[in-house]
Amino acid sequence: MSVNILVLYYSRYGNCEKMANLICRGIEAINDAQAICKTVPDIRAINDQEFKQLPDTGAPFATLEDLKNADGLIYGCPTHFGNMPAAMKAFWDQTTGIWLCGSLTNKPAAVFTSTSSLHGGQETTLMSMMLPLLHHGMLITGVPYTETDLQTTKTGGTPYGASHVAGPKSDQSISNEEKNICIALGSRLAKLAITIKQQA
Repeated sequence: MSVNILVLYYSRYGNCEKMANLICRGIEAINDAQAICKTVPDIRAINDQEFKQLPDTGAPFATLEDLKNADGLIYGCPTHFGNMPAAMKAFWDQTTGIWLCGSLTNKPAAVFTSTSSLHGGQETTLMSMMLPLLHHGMLITGVPYTETDLQTTKTGGTPYGASHVAGPKSDQSISNEEKNICIALGSRLAKLAITIKQQA
């Protein structure tokens, strides 16, 4: 029984995109799991009369159909004052229709983020990102401490989800621990999605 996991991200400087790709690796390391990587447009682009439905480079923009058709979801974005940025919030603000139908109920979900500093709001951002998931009835999973990199990381990584400390110029490489946590989160959610689908 195969599952499709939507990996949804918004990335300003490429760090969340790199994390999304690592999470996709973790998903596709699991037999019968496929990662579908999508992004959301910048809020300024949404309000532009010449807005393109496809970005010039990178992953295509996600649609509500992508959400409905996915067996699980992992989504991520940078922190913005300890919260998700407007572009990602705008995407969730248009999901009322699928909320009314319960389209995401009982599907597994997880979150990830990137910050410029170690105490730049990683955990509050991850927690705020969980709020729409809870309203949609999704089953949230994090990173257990059995993932030993969570106990040794000197940069990002939280039990609430994968995270990365990008530095004040957003140019700090993703550490080995951060990479491993991203991959582990993808694999964990894929396994959960398979188990849930088998029992449905």
